[in-house]
Amino acid sequence: MKAIGLLCIALLITACGSSSSLPAGKSEGAAAPKVIVEKEKVEKVQPLPPEVKIKLKRDGKENYTWELSGTDADEVLKVNEKMRKQLGGEKTR
Repeated sequence: MKAIGLLCIALLITACGSSSSLPAGKSEGAAAPKVIVEKEKVEKVQPLPPEVKIKLKRDGKENYTWELSGTDADEVLKVNEKMRKQLGGEKTR
C-alpha cells in the first residue's frame, strides 16, 4: 500500500512539473512574429529664397532709381543695400 501511495505521489509531482512547462511553451509559440516596418526616406527640399521684384529706372542724367517689392521685408532690405552698393543710386527717404 505504501508503494502505491509513493508511486501516486511521484506521478503527481512529475505531472505537475511537466504541466507548468507546457503553458510556457504555448506562450512562446503563440507570440506574434516580429515585423519590421521601414519608413520611406523623404529628401528635404530646400525652400526657394523669398522673391523680390525690382523695377529699375534710369533718368536722363545716368542716375538710377528702383522700386522693390516682396513678401519678406528682410530680403527686400538686403536687395536694397546690394543695389545701393552696385549702382550707387537712390538714397533713403
